[in-house]
Amino acid sequence: MSSLDDTSLQERLSRASEAKAALLAKFKRALDPENPETAAKRRERELIAAARVERLALRQREREEREAEAKRQAALAEAAAVVAKRAAAEEEARKAAEQAESEAALEAEKKAERDARYAARKAAKKLRRRGH
Repeated sequence: MSSLDDTSLQERLSRASEAKAALLAKFKRALDPENPETAAKRRERELIAAARVERLALRQREREEREAEAKRQAALAEAAAVVAKRAAAEEEARKAAEQAESEAALEAEKKAERDARYAARKAAKKLRRRGH
């Protein structure tokens, strides 16, 4: 390959050496703690990392708050279910007591009717025996 500018080999080697030296100097400047650009970038990275940690902590707090709220809601729902269950059991017991009471009253009424029929039959039988 031919170069447009007819430079000698020595000039090309010196340019390559200067480029390598410039690149090496750039990396050395980046590693130098006293370099203002590096310090600014480091501070910026530290600020970003601190903000990231803060956001993670905030998300964690929000997650814990949501979980606590969900537990509280579950406890309230459970308490409401217990109250509803107790109310339903009381209502069922009341209905059962009313039904038992009405059945007892019905049985007493039926017994009274049977007793009245029995007494009427007995009285009729007595009247027939006496001849009246």
